[in-house]
Amino acid sequence: MAYYVIRSEQGPEWNPDRPLREQRLWTEHAAYINSLLAADRMLLGGPIGDGTPYRAMVVWVAASEADVRARLADDPWYRAGVLRVVSIERWDLIATNDRLDPALAEIARKER
Repeated sequence: MAYYVIRSEQGPEWNPDRPLREQRLWTEHAAYINSLLAADRMLLGGPIGDGTPYRAMVVWVAASEADVRARLADDPWYRAGVLRVVSIERWDLIATNDRLDPALAEIARKER
């Protein structure tokens, strides 16, 4: 398994007049993200920047970039065009501390 950073931004179906949690399919998207967190497939994620345009970054644990793309295809927001992928890049975590999350610090120690 490896770590991947996925950067996304609003897609053609993003409604700029609505806040994040009022976008179409929010409930389904949130449920999908929660399932990834519960399965230890997503480490962290959230919006980046000032929200214009809406952009997000997440870090996933995956076997390959193809695995990441398959999971994105299962996310209601990507399927519906609310979000679109900007980039998917492998990430080698080599340094962190316990302030962000003790689990991430443990991962970094194992990777060294």
